[in-house]
Amino acid sequence: MKKILLVEDDKSIVENLKEFLINEGYYVDTVAGQSAAIDMLEENKYDLLLVDISLSDGNGFAVCKAAKSKNDLPVIFLTASGDEYSVVTGLDMGADDYINKPFRPRELSSRIRSVLRRYGKTQSVVEVGGLCVDIIRGNVSKNGVEIVLSALEYRLLLVFLNNKGTVLSRSRLLDEIWDIAGEYVNDNTLTVYIKRLRDKIEDDPQFPTIIKTVRGLGYRVD
Repeated sequence: MKKILLVEDDKSIVENLKEFLINEGYYVDTVAGQSAAIDMLEENKYDLLLVDISLSDGNGFAVCKAAKSKNDLPVIFLTASGDEYSVVTGLDMGADDYINKPFRPRELSSRIRSVLRRYGKTQSVVEVGGLCVDIIRGNVSKNGVEIVLSALEYRLLLVFLNNKGTVLSRSRLLDEIWDIAGEYVNDNTLTVYIKRLRDKIEDDPQFPTIIKTVRGLGYRVD
């Protein structure tokens, strides 16, 4: 389980974001200020730092510097600042990404996975049921034979693989893929894409063993 340190002094953001990240499968520690954050970095080992640039106690730049000097910890800035200076300063200090508040949790989750992949802290190749997905290269194969997927099919597959063992509702899936490739995806369209994906990756699409239906709840990849 990947460990994240969240440094944010807005209690409502902390409460909601921590719950979301835990549901995404992360372990999350939270602190409100610069001094406490630096102490946590000294006492614990984390896989990623999420830090607000503006803190009531100090600032996120100092926390970023501490994280980078210790073990080059991946850093994503959370910022309400609209000024280019804050963003550029953070990136110049070694931050790996930033996201402006308010943000969509799903977008942040995607950026977290992207940053962790760049640091080699998530698998670049995922295998399940004879299916092999190279996330870095975007290649998909089944029993050694390459499979060609559309952008939406590939995105849908990644959503399943990034949430292995978790039952995903149809509304959750729609939230993840609705704007990929500029297409509007409604509930009926989702059904079509799940069928197309199963036709390509399952040995027997009528009896799927990779993308399983959980009756009344949604779908799951084990």
